[in-house]
Amino acid sequence: MVQNNKPSALIMIFGATGDLAKRKLFPSIYRLFQKEKIDKFAVVGVARRHLTNEEFQANVKDSILTFTNEQENIDEFASHFFYHSHDVTSSESYIQLKEIADRLDSHYQLEGNRVFYLAMAPEFFGTIAEQVREQGLTDTPGYKRLVIEKPFGHSFESALELNKRIRTAFEEDEIYRIDHYLGKEMVQNIEVIRFANALFEPLWNSRYISNIQVTSSETLGVEERGRYYETSGALRDMVQNHMLQMVALLAMEPPIRLTTEEIRSEKVRALRSLRSMTAEEVNQYFVRGQYGSGTMNGQNVPGYREEQMVDSESNTETFVAGKLMIDNFRWAGVPFYIRTGKRMDIKSTKIVVQFKDIPMNLYYKTGETLHPNLLVIHIQPEEGITLLLNARKTGNGMRSRPVQLSYSNKSSDKLNTPEAYEKLLFDSMRGDATNFTHWDEVALSWKFVDRISEVWETTKDSTFPNYKSGTTGPDCADELLKKDEHFWWPVENLDLEE
Repeated sequence: MVQNNKPSALIMIFGATGDLAKRKLFPSIYRLFQKEKIDKFAVVGVARRHLTNEEFQANVKDSILTFTNEQENIDEFASHFFYHSHDVTSSESYIQLKEIADRLDSHYQLEGNRVFYLAMAPEFFGTIAEQVREQGLTDTPGYKRLVIEKPFGHSFESALELNKRIRTAFEEDEIYRIDHYLGKEMVQNIEVIRFANALFEPLWNSRYISNIQVTSSETLGVEERGRYYETSGALRDMVQNHMLQMVALLAMEPPIRLTTEEIRSEKVRALRSLRSMTAEEVNQYFVRGQYGSGTMNGQNVPGYREEQMVDSESNTETFVAGKLMIDNFRWAGVPFYIRTGKRMDIKSTKIVVQFKDIPMNLYYKTGETLHPNLLVIHIQPEEGITLLLNARKTGNGMRSRPVQLSYSNKSSDKLNTPEAYEKLLFDSMRGDATNFTHWDEVALSWKFVDRISEVWETTKDSTFPNYKSGTTGPDCADELLKKDEHFWWPVENLDLEE
């Protein structure tokens, strides 16, 4: 049940000395504190490293100063943070953690509300869930919630096993599987754009939409994450969660009402409608790539196989492009194209909805080709919406030109939208699971991705590396769309006529 008042909670962050806690979690809790969305709270940082409370609080303050550039009430904020040096596998360590939790619960009047945030290696998720139950940390008069970072498993079978272990300690409605893309302003806006505008909802189907393209490109390489990425690749790291979640939001039917259960139900129905592929069809619908060396911002950068902790003959993909078909009445025949990659030319996440051409082009006799109508949803780094229409060109005659109608959160509101983790943390404390992934969504996504993994892991791609760092990706991604007489719309600009 969603709490509308200021929620109170003891937040236990497992992995509190890691990069995620420093860059995202501490600043997000600070913003909630500054906006007075929370006042009764305490945070216990849990990690192997030996730190005193004072050293941990100094780390928290350094995080706030570095990543928010603010320091108002920083000492008061940091005083709510405490540290526990922890051995994940030791029962005694959890008993000590329970003593700290009970003491803080009483001191801050937290009513027994507890959030267990797992920001550490996924192989420990099941152990932690079982131990917090066995040592009594979940025996509390308030709510208990488990917040889990990706990856949730490495395949459907591993995800199923992990889910069984976690469910021994937490009910499904107490498990909050974070997909930070679902916390982004414009991803949450997909539902509003679709269901609150008479301009779009009647056209949101195969009669009027030609294709939908979802692009998420990064300029960074794997950096220090080579060991993780070697076992993950772009398919598991991005497609199984972020990309399929956006496709589900774009494809879902209107929910009966805007509740967590109904929205999740429609997303699950959309994922169930994904066309399954045989092993022979995988390479018809999906292509992969791996970045080689190149130049970015005037600097030479190494190829994936030259990165730290990466096999010099690695067959791991750093780029994926695919064509998804959704076999239901609404989307019959409409391709959903997805692509994601590292070391691309631009950091950008965008959705482009291309509408079909009008049945009879009155401008054809003038020798003119009309620009298709496009709806572009900008997710990052900028946030906003662009609608491309055709209008009369200034001057004589009836020639037309494409024009843009644009809305930008940053330029219009003059404010940066809240950080995704800030929203999701607050939602987890309030008990709003709408923007977290349900087990049914996780299971269906893994089953879809596993078929692709099975094929790619048993066949080495002899073309790797097949795109240079700082480019738009491999040629095979363009050829995938060319077969359907489509092309990728550019993510930086749409190259409109002057």
